[in-house]
Amino acid sequence: MLRPKLIASLALSALLLGTSALAASASKPKSFPADRLPEDEILYLIMPDRFENGDAANDRGGLAGDRSKTGYDPTSKMFYHGGDLKGVIDRLDYIQGLGATAIWLTPVFTNQTVQYEPGREIAGYHGYWPLNFLDVDPHLGDRALYKAFVDAAHARGLKVYLDIVVNHTGDIIQYRECAPRGCAYRSQGEYPYSRRGGVQGEPINAGFKGLDDQTPTNFQRLTRPDYAYTPYVPDADRNAKTPAWLNDPRFYHNRGESTFEGESSQLGDFAGLDDVMTEDPRALAGFIDIYGRWIDDFHVDGFRIDTARHVDPQFWQAFVPAMQKRAKAAGVTNFHIFGEVMNTDPAVLARHTRIDGLPAVNDFAFHAALVDVIARNKPTTELGAVFDKDALYEGGPATARRLVTLIGNHDVLRLGQTLRSANPEASEAELLRRTILANALLLTARGLPALYYGDEQGFTGVGGQDHDSREDMFASRVDSYKAERLIGTQATTAAASFNPSHPLYREIAELTRLRRQEPALRRGDQVTRYETKGPGLFVFSRRLGGEEVLVAVNTAAEPQAAQVQVETTSLSWSALRGVCEAGAAAPGAYAVNVPAFGYVVCKSGPAATPTR
Repeated sequence: MLRPKLIASLALSALLLGTSALAASASKPKSFPADRLPEDEILYLIMPDRFENGDAANDRGGLAGDRSKTGYDPTSKMFYHGGDLKGVIDRLDYIQGLGATAIWLTPVFTNQTVQYEPGREIAGYHGYWPLNFLDVDPHLGDRALYKAFVDAAHARGLKVYLDIVVNHTGDIIQYRECAPRGCAYRSQGEYPYSRRGGVQGEPINAGFKGLDDQTPTNFQRLTRPDYAYTPYVPDADRNAKTPAWLNDPRFYHNRGESTFEGESSQLGDFAGLDDVMTEDPRALAGFIDIYGRWIDDFHVDGFRIDTARHVDPQFWQAFVPAMQKRAKAAGVTNFHIFGEVMNTDPAVLARHTRIDGLPAVNDFAFHAALVDVIARNKPTTELGAVFDKDALYEGGPATARRLVTLIGNHDVLRLGQTLRSANPEASEAELLRRTILANALLLTARGLPALYYGDEQGFTGVGGQDHDSREDMFASRVDSYKAERLIGTQATTAAASFNPSHPLYREIAELTRLRRQEPALRRGDQVTRYETKGPGLFVFSRRLGGEEVLVAVNTAAEPQAAQVQVETTSLSWSALRGVCEAGAAAPGAYAVNVPAFGYVVCKSGPAATPTR
């Protein structure tokens, strides 16, 4: 918890930074389903630059010159391609037809156009190199267009999640001792804040660090940022960042490249990006102001937090309740926040809900298990092991129902690539069935499912880098993207990929409809009923209000049957998907028969109308 002196300092800093007044009312239409809980949502994750080009006039972001100046090169997977907010608006029918209830865009803030890495240059098309945290990147549009997008989504009952960045900014600060991105991490022990350039250096920053745990750090006394390296801002970039306080090197750690281990995970530069000293109350107040304004101005419905695990827990302990309070004052009901914690251990994920106070995180443990059992033919007990640890999260299984689950996203390999590499002899029909099976798990299991754009069109993301999973939905000009063998179609990304007749699009649309139809699949508790020590059945129940929905998936190449435990009151059954027995074999026992790489969804109680 934050100490009283620190809380008082935060309040003062917020005033000094000019925190805007809270909004009095929301702008959502009266029909907007504000009562939807986070677990009721089905997210659709979009990288706007790669989705649809609605306005070619902004392809170069209003800049002149070659790609090193404009960031635009639609033939390279590492540069802007021309997608924008207008394109997202133009495709809302497509998104809603898939069954999504909420849209998550990668960050829309004004980014550093091009960054230089050893041997190459890369554009900030993805949005994670922000410089102006209060404006929209001109490659995507402007604030008026972002408001038009949010309003258009809200008018359809779609919620909008803002992807936010706190851990870092674009790479502006340089170090005099070493070339950009060539600076090894320098620890606090060897390079304390109290000495310049190491323990033998001249004394600096007297009185900055307290001598014991009861004395808070006085960030006002951190006047010299050259404790590890000598940071400087090139003259041309002195005012590159907005708000203005972000231009001061004292608000950054300046310790060199993170190794993503130990203290460097929170204090080191993430791939050269300027790592914000979020421990400073003034930085906390600054970010509360920044993201509070986005709530006030646009009435977004939630935040996804990038690189959340690389920020100190005390920051989140104050930031999260401040944002929840801001959203409530703005009339935004059920504001949902989840953080990116890229780790496959449920205990590590849970720590960030217990210690940091994050309401939810991306469930990369579920993602890893799903890829293992669907693509790599691993035991289905891997899935059960993930769900067995739901009690670890702050709030237990109720919080687990708000974890954001995924098959893939913009930072990991697409499932299709792993399917092909792990099963080189598999037929196209088998690959399609396995992909459908993955989506059936995603959309029936506990958690808030996030669909990744292009998965519903069979994108496979051939290659080993994150850039390979960021294909164009509009007609692509990138050779490696066009060469992909898609799943479920003979088409390629050389043509636009918005086909509502694609078998994956159709199947996902049916699954999302089923999830919206059945409250137990969204809000019900979950219990594992059957699992195997190899490829085969994984069966679980979702229970709510006396109803039971049973889901059985088969990861084996042969049909599988089993008697599984159910509630003793679940005597009559009907099929929601696939073929289900009409009655229980005995009170508490039910027979499931599942085709190879198939699934069934059965519901107890009065007869239901099957969807096929």
